[in-house]
Amino acid sequence: MGFFSKDITSMEDLLLHGLQDIYYAEQQITKALPTMIEQATNRDLAAGLKSHLDETYKQIERLEQAFRKLGKEPSGTDCPAIDGLIKESNETAGEIDDKSVLDAAIVANAQAVEHYEIARYGTLIAWAEALGHDDIVRFLTTNLNEEKAANTKLNTVALRKGVNLKAAS
Repeated sequence: MGFFSKDITSMEDLLLHGLQDIYYAEQQITKALPTMIEQATNRDLAAGLKSHLDETYKQIERLEQAFRKLGKEPSGTDCPAIDGLIKESNETAGEIDDKSVLDAAIVANAQAVEHYEIARYGTLIAWAEALGHDDIVRFLTTNLNEEKAANTKLNTVALRKGVNLKAAS
């Protein structure tokens, strides 16, 4: 099923497909984050990524609750966007020898993922609100707020904790 395939005939279908997309994405992120944590040499960066990995498992649980509220079994659908972001992250990391520069790249790649998630959750919240799924809105809003906080933490690591300055020197 492509993002706008003929299998989507209603707003409910669109919401379900969006949930399947972000469910798949969150699962792929749990597979990618351990490598990023292992590669990170900045303590604050590694700790932040580890913390967000733990959060991501909780986000998956909330998504599973959202599926259940819709009377559906939790399932994912391929998400070429997240697959591409993770592939790009892996390729970039493989091209960098300098650990300080690698930390800066990890921050950038993690922020690209966060921005994708922020966009997706924002849209899903709007759709769930339009359909009157207030209980699902709460789950998605919690996830969105965590993604925004993770992005802010990444900014702090890059700018105030010196990752970017160290990479530039």
